[in-house]
Amino acid sequence: MVTSSTIKSIRDIMRKDTGVDGDAQRIGQLVWMLFLKIFDDREQEWEVLNDNYRSPLPEEFRWREWAADPEGMTGEELKNFLDNKLFPGLQNLEPKGRNQRERERAFVIRTVFEDAYNYMKSGHLIRQVVNKIQEEVDFNQAQERHLFGEIYEQLLKELQSAGSAGEYYTPRPVTKFMVKMVDPNLGETVLDPACGTGGFLTCAIEHIRHNYVKTVEDESLLQASIHGVEKKPLPHLLCATNMILHGIEIPTNIKHDNTLSKPLISYGPKDRVDVIVTNPPFGGMEEDGIESNFPATYRTRETADLFLVLIMHLLKVGGRAALVLPDGTLFGEGIKTRIKEQLIETCNLHTIVRLPKGVFNPYTGINTNLLFFTKGSPTKYVWYYEHPYPPGVKSYNKTNPMQIEEFEPEEEWWGTEATGFTARVENEFAWRVSAKEIKARNYNLDFKNPHSPEVESHDPDKLLRDFQTVQAQIAATCAQLRAVISEALEGSP
Repeated sequence: MVTSSTIKSIRDIMRKDTGVDGDAQRIGQLVWMLFLKIFDDREQEWEVLNDNYRSPLPEEFRWREWAADPEGMTGEELKNFLDNKLFPGLQNLEPKGRNQRERERAFVIRTVFEDAYNYMKSGHLIRQVVNKIQEEVDFNQAQERHLFGEIYEQLLKELQSAGSAGEYYTPRPVTKFMVKMVDPNLGETVLDPACGTGGFLTCAIEHIRHNYVKTVEDESLLQASIHGVEKKPLPHLLCATNMILHGIEIPTNIKHDNTLSKPLISYGPKDRVDVIVTNPPFGGMEEDGIESNFPATYRTRETADLFLVLIMHLLKVGGRAALVLPDGTLFGEGIKTRIKEQLIETCNLHTIVRLPKGVFNPYTGINTNLLFFTKGSPTKYVWYYEHPYPPGVKSYNKTNPMQIEEFEPEEEWWGTEATGFTARVENEFAWRVSAKEIKARNYNLDFKNPHSPEVESHDPDKLLRDFQTVQAQIAATCAQLRAVISEALEGSP
């Protein structure tokens, strides 16, 4: 049975290999092997269910042929096979087949291996790793599948700690809460335009499957409704594997691309979706030229701002979104102001959940917020909810992470958009701000909790007045010092 100690022992073997440098490469090496093992396990299941099933893989590339036998090829023979046959073969795999599903399976395999690498140099150590995976991983056992899903989740966290993917791992309680509140229904298209390793999409799959899937036809509808895009190769491979782990047989809707690299105007009605849940990268800049894909009014190289514009554009009328954004978006000016004006005027930004510090530790200490909005009608009021730490907790860390139960008060308070959230009431954590107030503050959304004893303001006028007051105090102090020095100099012999 696969356990966390199994993964640790595999990585210990990899550490002996001179070709693997750091945790990111070790995880990348491990995941392409796991992908092929998991795919082979699924093929065994498909072969039982369908007498006419035919693998998209040439026979020699199937896990059962080159990896399953513990006494099989090893050393230089195995290393040469991987480098000179398996990888070139999978990276150039022709999507042939008798039907579309067979062609799609081949396409998925080719896509996930386009930028995968065999980092290991020792064929003997590769054999040890392969044997460990073969002994421990059996994806066709339900209990094993669930346990491995939990271990895979830990792998994704560790990838972020390795600092290679560039995005922040979103804590599971946050993704579950966001998905639950937007409530994607069966038949609705769900998109994460910066899907990373697939955390939001797996939560959406679990939510829809648990609440709405009742028949085989329902499951087929779910399979076709999940969409994601990830521009970096390793997170894309991790996400594709994650989709298979969560029962998406052919994850062709998980694209290896950059959603921002396409001109906004080229996204037409066929690209519109019902639900978007995402944690777009923030704090970074896009490459030169990306901003030219957007209207001049919104041109910036700041990634989070561009994604907010894209999300508003991609939603259908009546479509719902939930996304993570940093404080800087809320109080930022210039282009940020124009983007927020568009948001307030074209969408109902009904809720902002203000998260406490440390939610994304150790990846970033930036303060973050959860924004929930529906496209199609302007905002009248924005409800704010300040998410508190649990009693006795002063910050989150590895030994004391955020728990899903913490969001139960928000869920009880939430109400429904259909009733205009009329059941919501102000309390020590919740307050309401009108769109008129927001416009008067030049679309500054950084409203602090009025019930909090210490309210820090980012109001531009107040900040300017405070700055001028401090400057005047400094000038007065300097004048007094000059007077004292001058007096002292005049009195000296």
